[in-house]
Order: sequence, then C-alpha cells, then structure tokens
Amino acid sequence: MSIQKPSWESSGLNNSGYLDINSNPYINREILKLFIEQVPIALAILDRQMRYLFTNKQWLEIHQLTDSNIIGFSHYKLFPEHSRNLSKIYQQCLLGSTKTYQENSYCNQNNTNSSLKWQFSPWYDENQNIGGIIIHTFNQEKTLEPFFDLSVDMLSILALDGYFKQINAAFKQTIGYSETELIGQPILSFIHPDEQNSTLEAIERLSRGVVTKVQFENRCRCQNNSYKWLQWTITIVGEAKLLYAVARDITQSRQIADRLSWQAQHDVLTGIYNRNGFEQQVTEAIALAQEHSYQYALCYLDIDRFKVINDICGHLAGDELLRQITNILKQRVRSSDILARIGSDEFGLLLKQCPLEEAEKIAYTLSNLIQESRFTWQDKSFSIGVSIGVVAIDENSSNFSNILNAADTACYTAKQKGSSRIQLYRLDDQELVKYRGERHWISRINLALEENRFRLYCQKISPLQDKFGIEHYEILLRLLDKQGNLVSPIHFIPVAERYNLMPAIDRWVIKNFFATYQKYCHNQSHSKCQAIYTINLSGASINSDLFFYFLKEQFAQYKITPEKICFEITETAAIANLTTAAQFIRELKELGCSFALDDFGSGMSSLAYLKNLPVDYLKIDGNFVKNIVNDPIDRATVECFNRIGHVMNIQTIAEFVENDDIILQLKELGVDYAQGYGISKPCPLDFD
Repeated sequence: MSIQKPSWESSGLNNSGYLDINSNPYINREILKLFIEQVPIALAILDRQMRYLFTNKQWLEIHQLTDSNIIGFSHYKLFPEHSRNLSKIYQQCLLGSTKTYQENSYCNQNNTNSSLKWQFSPWYDENQNIGGIIIHTFNQEKTLEPFFDLSVDMLSILALDGYFKQINAAFKQTIGYSETELIGQPILSFIHPDEQNSTLEAIERLSRGVVTKVQFENRCRCQNNSYKWLQWTITIVGEAKLLYAVARDITQSRQIADRLSWQAQHDVLTGIYNRNGFEQQVTEAIALAQEHSYQYALCYLDIDRFKVINDICGHLAGDELLRQITNILKQRVRSSDILARIGSDEFGLLLKQCPLEEAEKIAYTLSNLIQESRFTWQDKSFSIGVSIGVVAIDENSSNFSNILNAADTACYTAKQKGSSRIQLYRLDDQELVKYRGERHWISRINLALEENRFRLYCQKISPLQDKFGIEHYEILLRLLDKQGNLVSPIHFIPVAERYNLMPAIDRWVIKNFFATYQKYCHNQSHSKCQAIYTINLSGASINSDLFFYFLKEQFAQYKITPEKICFEITETAAIANLTTAAQFIRELKELGCSFALDDFGSGMSSLAYLKNLPVDYLKIDGNFVKNIVNDPIDRATVECFNRIGHVMNIQTIAEFVENDDIILQLKELGVDYAQGYGISKPCPLDFD
C-alpha cells in the first residue's frame, strides 16, 4: 500500500507521530508518551484527512495489526467497513463533537466474538483549531472479567448457537470443569438428556428474537459425572449477538422439594403410596372406568391382630410388622397395580384391568401368603392374617369416598366373621347392608363420652432459646376402656374423624380442661398455672358455626384468661376450608388466644397456605426432626421451615425430639421450642 504521508509541521505534530509539545513548558514530553502507552485502552491520533499520526501498542493488539509502522496510513483504507458506517461521526468530530459507537459483534484474536466500544474526540493544535480526531477503543467483555469472577452466581456468555464463550470462577467451581474444557463447547453437551430439548428450544427462541429473556431449570453434568440442578436466566442484550446467562445451583432445594412431593404421596414407613396418593390413583381409575368402561377392583386390607402385637411388643415391632407385610404384598402384586398404606394397620390395593371375580382370586392369594408367614420379635412369635374387602370399580362408580367406604364396609364384615376372611361388596348383599352402618368403635366412643371415661394427659413443650422463658404444655387424650386399660388416641381418633364424632370429643376436652384449670389455678402462682396450654381442635369443629360460641361461653363460665390458651390445628384441617379456618383463627385471636399449625411440612401445600393462616406457632413435622442428626436433607428442611417461620414472625416448635443430640442441633438452628420424649413423656394432667 503506497500512501503519501502528511506534513507533520502543518498538523502540529512532529515527524515521530507525537503531538509537538516541546513548545509547552508545562508538559513533559516523555511523561505524556509514557502515559499514553500505559493507559488500558487502545488509542490512535489521526489528522483531518483520517491519516494516522500516532498509535499505542494496545491499538495494534486489539485490532490485530502486525505492522507497527502505520503512521501516515489512511484509517479509511485500514477500516473500510467502519469508514462507510461512521463517516457522519467523523465529520461531526471534525466540527467539535465527541461521539461513541458500540460494535457488538467483533472477532478478536481468539476467534471469538467480543463487544468493542469506540470513542471519537477532536484534538486541537496550538492555534485552537481542530487538527484531527483521537480514537480510543476498549473491549467491554474484558472490562467485565473482574465482575464475573467476583460474582457468587454462575455467569457465562454464549454464542447464539449455544456454545460457551466465557465463564466465571463460580461456574467452574460449581460443576468442576476447567475453562479450557468448557469454552467452545455447546451447552447441550453438558445437559441431562431429559432436558436437552427444552434447553435447545429456549435458546432458539432467544436466537430467533421471539423473546429477549428466558428462564428454565435443567440438570447439568459435572466433571465427576454427577448432575446438579441449575436455574438459568438467559438474555440477549441489544445487538450483541451474544447470550448472557446467570445460573444458580438449586440442587438442594430441588431435593427438598422432591422429598416433600414424595412424602405428600407416600408413606414414610413403608415407602408405598399413602392415602392421598392412593386417592389420586383411584380417582383417575374411576374416570377411566366411566369413560372407557374399564374394569378395576379395589381391595381394602386390615391386618388381623396388629393391635395385639403392637401393644405387647411396642411400636417398633408394629412398624416392623407393617414393613414385612408390605414386602409380602409387593412380591405378588403386578407392577401396574397400586399398593398403599391408608391407615395405621390398613392397606389399599388398586387392581387395574381386573374384573371382580379375578380380584377375589388375587385377594385369596394374598391372604394365604400372609397367613403362611409368621412375625417374630425378639423371643416372641405371632401368626398373622389379613381381612380383605373387595369392591368393583366400573362405569357406575361415583367417587373415591364411596368406593373406599364400600370396600371398608366389606372389610369390616369380613373381619367380623373371623381372621383372614374375604368379602366382596355387592349392593344386594343383605349382610353388608346390615354391617354397613355398624362400627365397633362408634359405640365405644359414644359410651366413653356418656360415662366420662376419657382422661386428660399433657406433654411439656420446652423453650430452647433463652429469650423464651414460658413453658408450654400440649393437652392430650386417652380413653379408659371397660377393663380399666388406657387406649391410645391413634385407635379411636381416626374413627371419630370418619364418623363426625370429633366435635363432641373437642367439647369434652375443652370443658373438662377449663374446669380443672379453674379449680387448681384460680389465683395461684404455681409454675404450671403460668404456662400456656395447647388444645387440639378438629377440622369439623373449626368449620362449625356454633363451636366459636361454645368456646366464648366456656371462657366466660370458667373465667379462663384467653392468653393462656393456644389452639392447635393440623395442616389438613386448616386447608380443607381455608377461608373458614382463617376466619375462625382471627376471631379467637381477637379474644386473646394464640394458634399453632401442627405437622407443618407433611404436604406440598404447606408453604402455599401458611401465609394465609394467622398462626403464632409452627410445629415442624416430626418426620423431619427425628433424623436431623444424621440426615443433612432433614436438617436443611428443618432449617428452611424455621427460617420461614421467623421471617413471618411465627415461633417454631420441633416435634419428635427424642434425645439430647437432636436438642443440640435444634438450638444451633435457632428453633424456639421442642416437644418429644427427649423433653418429657406424656403424663396425666396434674397441677400439683
């Protein structure tokens, strides 16, 4: 290229390409030269004809110019495309304006796209005439690098085709790959196959300009071949033709959510479906039967002599028996069938595409398998059996409740005939009609109410933090049978709930506790009289219009200070009729009572409904607490629930606290109160 070089004298610069500053006594020429060479930007000085008078080394590097002797060459010839696009900017600068230009797609020396910013300014000679233009450029992508590595989030820049171009330190640290292993590689090669299509679709929507931002979650393969769940936010900025991505590791929260979701549908003890999960499966089967005339069958299984084994050997033995029976049943049911634990010692089995006659044969097979096995616990051995009720699901079936009640009735009838019996449910079966309205526990509960054979117990709830000095006690209930034996509520409360006997039991508890409290604590300063007492309420009671007025009458009659009473409701009871429950809580809080939400976290709906219930205490489900020492997921779950409670100004109570190690963990997490055998076992209510 042959270009006539300009006359430096007329430009105000000498023949070395530098501004002639020798005549200026206030500027040291060497200092100025050193300054220009060291500035972290690419700099060039041009005359009015856009010929180079001076460039620094950064200019040569950023524009990949190997020939350093470009002095005198035309900027138009070196950058013809720029010159056509920027001719107006050049002319405006020569008239005295300062302009900037963003070049968003620039191929750097690594053959990757960068974002380059140009700034154009006029320079003046000794006569204050514009002698030319000063241009400086800098790579914005490089400028962002310090911020990339300072961020705790995973930051990356991708090309429109989804190939990595830049990543920060957090990205490398999270998934374990080095920069050389990631740069230039497609993002899809690191994504789990199940999420590759959705990830590709999101990137293509950005690339086609359908949207400017996408958010999604996927699993990313780490260097050790494990996968981590990442939450991505990717955006395309202006005309950059680059994708800017922020990713966060949500593996732990996904594990917690998956676990909560699983627990909402499954029984923790046996690992099979619980009642909620079973109801969903049966409801779907009813819909298919009604639409396509499919034939299904539902079996209701009640373990014979379970209570005897549980009472003689204890709850650990009862739990082990349930696990063994689950394994026996799982060995013979088809993979398409649904097995569930739907009660303390009751199982449900949904047989798909199975006529009633075939279901009866399967029921006999299962009954024989259980009969042939024996349960051994320590030095004791027991024969076991199962009573089974079987009901057909066809196009005439209505809903889950009716189907389950029919199967329950058939099972109850089978049990009345003796151990290990099978009973089919048929509408024209007079024996079933006779037994359908009969339940052994119904008469026992009603008789216990009439004869005043319920007993009040209590269990201490201790503060874990120094700022809480007031003790709490939960009021518990036992039934005294005809032989003088105490019966645990696990045996009669489910029946009472099923047959709407809970309002009567709730009233008995409140009336008798208030009378006892008033008798022993009137004008007394005993520590137990200063405590707060928690009373459980059923869903049927809080949804009753008359129950609130009953409570007001009891407070007035026994002159009980409402601030001493805390009512406890389960999550299930609260969400059954959320609006009514919230109103009920607010009305009692206006009287001065407090409220606790029990078994928090047992269902996926917990977090969604909590903000709608004005409760004072959050009782964290004991299934998360009891393994907190050895299970990091349970510990993280408890920590999460505790933090949520505190954010909402709700005090937290951990259940199933069985030893000092659990207490220590709870104190470290900041949980407010603890309840369980590690604190105090239930004992008869006594104010002495």
